Amino acid sequence: MHDRNLLVFERLDLLEWRLCRQVARLALFRPVLALFRGISRLGDWPVWLLLTLSLPLHTASGGWLLLEFSLAAGVGALLYRALKTRLCRERPFITFTTINCTMPPLDRYSFPSGHTLHATLFASLTAQQVPELAIIVTPLALLIALSRVILGLHYVSDVLAGAVLGLGLAELAILGFESLAR
Repeated sequence: MHDRNLLVFERLDLLEWRLCRQVARLALFRPVLALFRGISRLGDWPVWLLLTLSLPLHTASGGWLLLEFSLAAGVGALLYRALKTRLCRERPFITFTTINCTMPPLDRYSFPSGHTLHATLFASLTAQQVPELAIIVTPLALLIALSRVILGLHYVSDVLAGAVLGLGLAELAILGFESLAR
């Protein structure tokens, strides 16, 4: 199984490296690098924690939403960690020396992007449950996803996989919340 995963990722890596290198070159500009480092750090956890804790201020069902968001985030963390440690895709800057690592990664492997998974998860849940905040969290989620490629930490497919997983988890959380509310 592991060898087959490596072969799939080797092929994907070769297909994506030029695009990743082009996007990562944006980090050569100091203001861009500083901006996307800051955005990436927000995606570590602070912005999502503040958002989750503020839910009771935005809606009467804020306590339930706090529970929903927290459980979904926990499941997301378990899922992406399990995938990363089983699929073992090396980060682009490790595989290709032409891609610079401009920020230390939180862990070794790149597939899927946990930052993107959580950004998409929280943005989707927020847009569904507190629509007035969608105008803030949607662009932030997109910037967090983009930051991961600009900083040389992820391939585009890592980010896309994280987004798909985040959307799927958000949908499951919303369905679960609706069934509890009945």
